[in-house]
Amino acid sequence: MRAAPKSVRPALLGALIAVAVGIPLSTSPASAASAQAMNGNWAPFTRCPVDDPAMLAADGQTNIAICVASHSESGSIKLGNTLATTGANDLQFGVVRNTATGESKVVPPTGGSIVGAPTEIPGGLLGLMCPSGIPVVTDICKQLTDNSLNRVVATVQSAGTPRNFDVAAGMQSGKTIVDIPVRIHLENPFLGSKCYIGTTSDPVVLRPQNLTQPAVGSKRFDADGTANTGGLLNRIELTGNAQGDAGFAVPGVSGCGPLTLGELNWAVNLKTALPSAAGKNNLVLNNAATYTGGLALPGAAAPNAGRLLSESWHAGVAR
Repeated sequence: MRAAPKSVRPALLGALIAVAVGIPLSTSPASAASAQAMNGNWAPFTRCPVDDPAMLAADGQTNIAICVASHSESGSIKLGNTLATTGANDLQFGVVRNTATGESKVVPPTGGSIVGAPTEIPGGLLGLMCPSGIPVVTDICKQLTDNSLNRVVATVQSAGTPRNFDVAAGMQSGKTIVDIPVRIHLENPFLGSKCYIGTTSDPVVLRPQNLTQPAVGSKRFDADGTANTGGLLNRIELTGNAQGDAGFAVPGVSGCGPLTLGELNWAVNLKTALPSAAGKNNLVLNNAATYTGGLALPGAAAPNAGRLLSESWHAGVAR
């Protein structure tokens, strides 16, 4: 049997419980606050970073700026030996594509590219740590008769800028669309407020690909979002397919414990089989919808294409 680290002693239990009961759970990711409700065909692009200097500087000839948004209402994720359903996940960023080299630079919105709805871990803390033969953990497990103490909420958060976006891969199946570094925030009174799977320096890197072929469509529209077959803007939509990744690795947890010192890291890692090597984890996003939006003829707006895209996006904000 694995012994508890010396830094976690039974004498600490009373202090851990006292601190734990006073820690509230957050109910929504802060990065969602920057989203704007948008009209018409702008609707998916609620967080496009059109005012970022790199997007504004795109001239429409050498560099072309576009908005990218991908959304899924539900799915599942397996990390180690823990399987959970996912809530709605919304991924958005800007892209500046160099027409000479084909290189795409990803521009994240303020607050991070991904916003995930909080979802509950099945079994809560009992499932993550209990039962245990370690006395300090056994004592905590005995306290979990109240559902509010047992409940564990997981939220996917950005842990860096997405990389290697491939617009062509989004139109077919079996190819990586983009690399997305994330961390997963685990919230529970006993786990404290800084318990994460992955960190900004050692994130979980998801590389989703289409598991089925998406339906492809396009729409032209005016700056205010109104449909117009000769409009200034163009939206490409890829819908009706599942996306997933079965090749990512998962690091161990960090910062878990009501004192946020990582005093319960070992207990969570032991029960959930983390760290978990590549190939032992899995992500599936159901009914994914991915959109790209930008000027239909960016070259005609040179050298001010980036600024025109920004003005058009702001014209589409719902008022």
